[in-house]
Amino acid sequence: MDCGDTQLVKAAMFDPFEYFIARHKDGLLKTDFKQQLGKVSYHIPCHGRVQNVGKKTEEMFKLIGTKVALELNTVERCSGHAGTYGVKTAYHAVAMKIGRPVFKAMGKNEPDYISSDCALAGHHIVQGMQVNALPAAKLAHPLSLVRMAYGL
Repeated sequence: MDCGDTQLVKAAMFDPFEYFIARHKDGLLKTDFKQQLGKVSYHIPCHGRVQNVGKKTEEMFKLIGTKVALELNTVERCSGHAGTYGVKTAYHAVAMKIGRPVFKAMGKNEPDYISSDCALAGHHIVQGMQVNALPAAKLAHPLSLVRMAYGL
């Protein structure tokens, strides 16, 4: 990716949680969280590693947990979805098999919420939990959970 235009776009982009954590380090992020989130099982998606985002969403959840009740279970492993792989008829059963360890780990401690920065992985995990008769939980994107924590 030596293209100058690509590097300009890269320099101008932030993952939302990269931005939140950067503002927190600058002392500019409001941390007046009001609403507890209970038990959250958070899946770190593969694209976060590839894009070198790090664990910023997990950091944000931990920050929220210093102000309101939040029991965090983080799972960092391939969910098996892999873009469109998991929805193709020929590969769906394999994707569900690959994801089984994630489904089980996400169901640990009977969470109130299942969350992933990857919407596709989130839906795949919920489906896998249902198929494997694991405890049901609400699916919510991490940004939605942050909004809820702020009481918005």
